[in-house]
Amino acid sequence: MELDATGSRTGPVTVRRGVPAGAEQRVAELYWDAFGRKLGPALNPAGKAVPFIAAHLNTDRAVCALLDGHLVGLAGYQHDGRALTGGSARAVLRAYGHLRGLHRLPLLALFARHPAPGQLVMDGIAVDPDMRGRGVGSLLIEEVAAVAAEQHCREIRLDVIDTNPRARALYERRGFRAVRTEHTPYLRGLFGFGAVTTMHRPVGTGERGEP
Repeated sequence: MELDATGSRTGPVTVRRGVPAGAEQRVAELYWDAFGRKLGPALNPAGKAVPFIAAHLNTDRAVCALLDGHLVGLAGYQHDGRALTGGSARAVLRAYGHLRGLHRLPLLALFARHPAPGQLVMDGIAVDPDMRGRGVGSLLIEEVAAVAAEQHCREIRLDVIDTNPRARALYERRGFRAVRTEHTPYLRGLFGFGAVTTMHRPVGTGERGEP
């Protein structure tokens, strides 16, 4: 699966499964760029958050987009109890200290997602800002869909926040449909969003469209 790209780099964007060896820091940087506003109250400052994420990746729970050998995007997913981003409570306390780490644990627990039987949960897409709007997100979604099919899942599930309408529009074009919205106005001041919409896509379906 590949995509012709324009810009300062040349050649096709290719998608591979798993995080390339040595790319953990780059994955963490892209992930933080995409989700740092949401995760900030639990993992700030960035100088601690990025190394923490990089050190606790499950590298086999991602599909990655590469251009000229450079990582330009990724999508994480959760299946069989393991997600792209890891890190136990003990690891959080070790990284941030017991006193400063304790209050972070309930905040991180708010982001926990537990798949229903037959579901593969997609943890979100992070794309290099210079590559957005070129179809990278669509390639990543379709590769996650291929993983879900191979794992005999019946559907893919994801959650999108109300402050990210561009991501929701992409998901809708790729065959996802909203099934419920949880309004969380009490989280707006802390995390910057006030509602979370859960979306499902049956495995084996999808809408082809421009990203």
